Parts: sequence; C-alpha cells; structure tokens
Amino acid sequence: MTQITLLVNGKSKSINVDDDIPLLYALRDDLGMKGPKFGCGLGQCGACTVQVDGQAVRSCVTPAKSVSGKKITTLEGLGSTQKPSKLQQAFIDEQAAQCGYCLNGMIMTASAFLAKNKSPSDAQITEAMSGNLCRCGTHQRIVAAVKRYLAA
Repeated sequence: MTQITLLVNGKSKSINVDDDIPLLYALRDDLGMKGPKFGCGLGQCGACTVQVDGQAVRSCVTPAKSVSGKKITTLEGLGSTQKPSKLQQAFIDEQAAQCGYCLNGMIMTASAFLAKNKSPSDAQITEAMSGNLCRCGTHQRIVAAVKRYLAA
C-alpha cells in the first residue's frame, strides 16, 4: 500500500492504495464519487471519463498513483442535481440520456473539449464525442446538447 494525495473537485484527499489500482476504483471506492462508471475496463467506452488537469482521461486505465497531486475533476465537480452546470442542464434539456450510463463520460468529454474549443463545427463536436459509446443510441441528442450549450 502507498499513500497518495488526490486533488478531487478542489479538495485534497489522502488515501492508501495498492500500487496498481486504477483511478476509477480510488474515486468510487475510497472517495465515494459515483459519477465515473465502470464500463468496459479497457478505456474504450468512456463511461469512466474524468478530467486530469483539464484533459479527459479514462480513469479505468489510469493508475491512481500517476495522478497524485494533479487536479482531478469528476462529474460531481461540475454541478449537482440541485444545481447542474450549464452543460449538464443542456443535456437535461435535450433529454440526451436514456439509461444514463454513458452520461458521465459524455459530459466530462464535452466539458474538456469545450474548454479548448469555444466555437466548434458540427463535425468537430461529432468527432470529439465519437470516442464515447452510447448503447441506447442518443448520439444525436448528445450532439444537440453540446450545441445547445454553445448557443446559451
């Protein structure tokens, strides 16, 4: 076991972790963050996406030790059920979720993308979101939610 310090949503948390534990497990099991989800466990579906220093990363394949001391943002850091962020509200308004399992990854990926690209084309939005899987088929609503956010 190794003690690491994670800076999650602006709060510093020290935890003991096994050397090879993925960030996803540290966030969910040790810190109680329920936004990032376990999807494929291979970094392919995007359900586990969080931001590390503003970059969207797959937390299921990111060793927790590798992000010690870096700024980590989870879905909980963007907003809450009571007070969603503007991006989260755009997803709600567009009804961009059916089962909702992919939603964490979609919103975290969109947030990181939009922080770097303030005026993307439709093709750029589609490309940025293409790495996240939605088995329910709401990709059109997801793109519409990103566009709604940009129009707000």
